[in-house]
Amino acid sequence: MKKQILIFTAVVCGMTCTTTAYAQFKIGGKKINVGKVVQAGTDAAKAITLSDADIAAMSREYMQWMDTHNPLTKPDTEYGKRLEKLTGHIKEVDGLKVNFGVYEVVDVNAFACGDGSVRICAGLMDIMTDDEVMAVVGHEIGHVIHTDSKDAMKSAYLRSAVKNAAGAASSTVSKLTDSELGAMAEALAGAQYSQKQETEADDYGFEFSIKHNLDPYAMYNALNKLLELSADAPKESKFQKMFSSHPDTAKRVARAKEKADEYMKNKK
Repeated sequence: MKKQILIFTAVVCGMTCTTTAYAQFKIGGKKINVGKVVQAGTDAAKAITLSDADIAAMSREYMQWMDTHNPLTKPDTEYGKRLEKLTGHIKEVDGLKVNFGVYEVVDVNAFACGDGSVRICAGLMDIMTDDEVMAVVGHEIGHVIHTDSKDAMKSAYLRSAVKNAAGAASSTVSKLTDSELGAMAEALAGAQYSQKQETEADDYGFEFSIKHNLDPYAMYNALNKLLELSADAPKESKFQKMFSSHPDTAKRVARAKEKADEYMKNKK
């Protein structure tokens, strides 16, 4: 039976504020009821000033929530042993302390959060070689190093209205409730980074591959595999829209190959 393909991305698009909202966040085929969320008005939300410390604390809370609501693989499993082989020697990247985990879900995806947490979905590991997985990991870490993930988390907090109006008006950031973290997860799902951000993360993934003595074509192969896979995805699926119908995706694939070709040419 063909696996269901789901997509999770750690970026936020603008969302329309309403008085109340009921939501079920779906990841790995599992629906999570995040309950009734009272959303803040745009003006009140903008009143909050989020410091780097606020974002860091929010990222840690968010990752605790994600790890609680998704099946993390154990070290003695096939995925756990493969993860250790690939990432066990990587404790820090450009000053960022990192930790890795695998969600045993069918999603073909990976993401990194501002606290240094990197999560890989089993569905992605199933279709990619070790070098391709690590190129994707490098790409996702690149989003954190370039502060894309921090900016996305801030936007999710301010624009997805996970705090009520009273809290927003107080200009303080308190510990998020389970429902608010669920709303944050929903806000972070399904949106995309800008083309510039993706291109810069591709470059970081390429350099990450070179630094760790991986195949220079790993970033290209990973992107190309995702692009080809999208052709088999349901026409209206988020996966198909993200890769197949995006006019710049093919350009990213071509650019990644050009970088690898140039590297191999100069290496001779």
